[in-house]
Amino acid sequence: MAAGQDAPELRLEFIVRDVARLLRRRFEQQAQELGLSLTRAQSFVLVHVSREPGLSQARLAHLMDVEPIALVRLIDRLEADALLERRLDPRDRRVWRLYLTEKASPALDEVRRISAAITSRALASVSQEDASTLLTVLRQLKTNLSAASPGLTLGSSKGDERALATHDAVKP
Repeated sequence: MAAGQDAPELRLEFIVRDVARLLRRRFEQQAQELGLSLTRAQSFVLVHVSREPGLSQARLAHLMDVEPIALVRLIDRLEADALLERRLDPRDRRVWRLYLTEKASPALDEVRRISAAITSRALASVSQEDASTLLTVLRQLKTNLSAASPGLTLGSSKGDERALATHDAVKP
């Protein structure tokens, strides 16, 4: 294989990782330029809680794919900044439920504004149809790789080779 060329089976993994890294970097740059004192991870906490008020800490850790102890630190910081509050679940006092405070609304608006600008930049010169297809494919990849999906099988088979050959036609 020529130097500088990825093995076909690694292309998807590397390009998705690179795009995710660039999205994260652009978000953090924009946030800093606008004086938003939230990290991307803290922003994700606010977005998830805004979508599902009363979300448990355990469920949020699962959704964000982070260790509970790392999430506790994020929540502690957001709570100290009066953006989030924990409330004990009235039916199970071992469970903490998360809610946004009124102070979170302007910060969440900024997060959404930054996200929209970055999405617009990322999808510049991409047709509406291709952008829609991209989101559909990414959702399917997420479903395919989720914990609820069947396990992976390792090894090379004719089906794997055909799939790689099909995806080789679309090189990054």
